[in-house]
Amino acid sequence: MKMKKLLSLILAAIIAFSIAGCQSKTSATQTEQKPKESKTLKVVAAMGSKEKIFAEFEKDTGIKVEFLDISSGEVLSRAKAQKGTPIADVWFGGGADGFMAAAKEGLLESYVSKEASNISDAYKDKDGYWTGMTIVTAGLVVNEDVLKEKKLPVPKKWADLTNPVYKDEILMPNPNISGTSFCIISSLIQVWGEDKTWNYLSDLNKNIPYYPQRGGEPPQKAVAGEVAIGISPLDGEQIAKGQGHNVLNIFPEDGIPWTVAPVAIFKGAENMDGAKAFVDWVLSKKGQETIVNLCPRLPVRSDIATPEVMKDAKVENLMKADIFKAGSDREQILKTWNEKIKK
Repeated sequence: MKMKKLLSLILAAIIAFSIAGCQSKTSATQTEQKPKESKTLKVVAAMGSKEKIFAEFEKDTGIKVEFLDISSGEVLSRAKAQKGTPIADVWFGGGADGFMAAAKEGLLESYVSKEASNISDAYKDKDGYWTGMTIVTAGLVVNEDVLKEKKLPVPKKWADLTNPVYKDEILMPNPNISGTSFCIISSLIQVWGEDKTWNYLSDLNKNIPYYPQRGGEPPQKAVAGEVAIGISPLDGEQIAKGQGHNVLNIFPEDGIPWTVAPVAIFKGAENMDGAKAFVDWVLSKKGQETIVNLCPRLPVRSDIATPEVMKDAKVENLMKADIFKAGSDREQILKTWNEKIKK
């Protein structure tokens, strides 16, 4: 009887151990199968092909991106209005001048990615508030059909645009909103000087019917044939939009204005870890290759090849301008533009 009771106890112990073992194994399996935590990252973006770029980032990291398409001037206005409450986790693309102004206002978080060491000091903030990820070049989107119909010459230089024959045939975005438009003005001032540039802009103003609030409107209207010439950021994506529309994409012979499109983290970002992971990915060789392939521009890393579609934007033709001076002069340049030129 005692032996029977002992065997029963041993059997019960074996069953209990087995069940515990199964439960432990089940828990381990559940842990392994649990999807990677991927708190959504909120991004404000002024960049072409952003949807595809974010999809590649999500594929590599598991972090989902929600974004709002917005110009850099508008980002700055909203961020200032909401000071203390970040409008998103990350700011992706736009003109560097807006990022400089935001850093000055205390709206950005300092973060020096390990990948930033691969990028020239000429393209990044020394305190880590923003880092350039591509070079944005500006140029002209010209509709050949409109030129032919109205017997207008093909413009080759910025200086050509003040010709009265182009009256009401040129659109340029408002520099208060468009980082590209601002970079054109600041580059001309640095190369031509104040007097020559403001006289030039005053003459150019006579050929411009109005200044759109979005940088994308001038090239869109030029491609559609509503005007002959759109002053525009000129990258591979914009060049592709003109294909099949009898459109010329012109980098002016008298110099190519440029700025950098940075990436930055907003101070107080809700998803700080995700934001840092995004910056690291964007500046990495993989991220840079992805961006340059999907939105062809001049790269900021020397180990990334210039895309074929940008072969006419020769580095030696970039205007000798300092983007940091452009940033420090931003308020005064816009004040003067609003007083002298704005319609």
